[in-house]
Amino acid sequence: MDFEYPSRVERLRSALADFMDELVYPAESLYAEQMAASGDPHHHPRIMEDLKAEARSRGLWNLFLPDPDLGAGLSVLEYAPLAEITGRSPLLAPEAVNCSAPDTGNMEVLHMFGTEEQKRRWLDPLLEGAIRSCISMTEPDVASSDPRNIRTRITKDGGHLVIRGRKWFSTGAVSPRCKVAILMGVTDPDAHPYRRQSMVLVPLDSPGVTIEHDSPVFGYHDRGGHATIHFDNVRVPASNLLGQPGEGFAMAQARLGPGRIHHCMRAIGMAERAFDLMCARAQARQAFGSMLSDQGVVQNWIGDSRIRIEQARLMVLKTAWMIDTVGTREARVEISAIKVAVPRMARLVIDRAIQLFGAAGLSDQFPLAHLYAHVRSLQILDGPDEVHVRAVARRELARYEPGEVPPPYPF
Repeated sequence: MDFEYPSRVERLRSALADFMDELVYPAESLYAEQMAASGDPHHHPRIMEDLKAEARSRGLWNLFLPDPDLGAGLSVLEYAPLAEITGRSPLLAPEAVNCSAPDTGNMEVLHMFGTEEQKRRWLDPLLEGAIRSCISMTEPDVASSDPRNIRTRITKDGGHLVIRGRKWFSTGAVSPRCKVAILMGVTDPDAHPYRRQSMVLVPLDSPGVTIEHDSPVFGYHDRGGHATIHFDNVRVPASNLLGQPGEGFAMAQARLGPGRIHHCMRAIGMAERAFDLMCARAQARQAFGSMLSDQGVVQNWIGDSRIRIEQARLMVLKTAWMIDTVGTREARVEISAIKVAVPRMARLVIDRAIQLFGAAGLSDQFPLAHLYAHVRSLQILDGPDEVHVRAVARRELARYEPGEVPPPYPF
C-alpha cells in the first residue's frame, strides 16, 4: 500500500486548504448571521452560493467523482485527504465544493444506474449544484438497519408506479432546493429477501408527497432537515425506476460503500478541528496556578487523541486503497470497521475538547457542540455500530472451524 499522494492531489490539497483558510473559515460567522436573520432553519444563505462560485473558479468542484468527464477523476484514495479537509467545516465546505451528502451518493447511483433521461433530468442539475436531493430508505415503524423490514410498497399500475409508505430521516428533504428523492420500497414481497426491493426517483412536488415532520439532532435543526415523509398513493412514471426491479438492495450497497467512507474521511477532519481547538485552548488558559497544557491529564488527552486520529486515518486510507484495487464488495468488512472506529474516535476527541473548554464547549461560541452532535449521529446513520461490528465478527469467526480447540501451550 502506497499512501504517497500524486502531485495533482498535493496541488488540490494545497488549493483546498487555501480556500478553507481564505474563505470558508471566515465565512462561518457570516453564515450564522445570514441564517439567524432569515428566521428559517432551512434558508439557503447567499454566502453559500458565493462560496460555490469561488470553488468552481478554483477547480474545486465535484472532487468525489472518479469519472474525469463529470468530476475531478480522482480515485477513492486520492479523494480521501480532500474530504478530510472539508470535514473541518462540515456546515459549509462539503456543499461549497459540491461534495455533500446525500447528494454525493445519489449522484453516484444516477451515474452508475440511471438512464440517459434520468441523468439529464436529475444528475446534470445535481452536478451543477443547482438542486439538492435526498435518500428515503429508513422507516419509523421498523428496524431499518435490516432492509428486509422495509414496508413501503411500490406497485405497477399501467405506465405508472404507485408508492405507499412513510419514510423518516430523509436528510435534506425540507430544503426548498431539494427536488427529488431516491426511494427504496418493496416491489415483490415474495422474492428473495434481498431481491424484494427496488429504487425509484420521486419528485418531491408529486401529489401525495407530504413532509410531516422535521427531526432535529440533539436540538440542532440542520439546514435541509431530517424529514418524515408520507408517500400517499404517489404516482410517478414507470420510467422513474432506477435499474431493474429487485435491484434496490444491490444499488443501496453500491451507494453506501463510498458514502460510508466519505463520512469517515470528513469525521477525521472534524476530529482534527477539535484537536486544534483543544491544543490552542490548553496553551492559552491557566487554572490553579499553571497552564492547562502543563497538567498531566490534559497532556494524556492530547497525546492519546493524536495517536487515535493517526490510527483512524491509516484505517481509512487502507480501506480507500482496497476499494480502488479490489472493489467495494471485497472491502465491505473494512468499510464496516472504519464506520465503527472513526466516529468513535472523533466523538472521544471532540468530547475531550468540550471538557477542556468547560461551559464554552457547550455553547454556540465554538463549533464543538455541533461537531459532537454530527459525529454522534454517524454511529447510527448508514447502519448502527452494532451491525457493522457483527459484520467484522462474522468474517473473523469464519476463519475458524466449529468445535476446533487450539492445542495446549507446550510448557
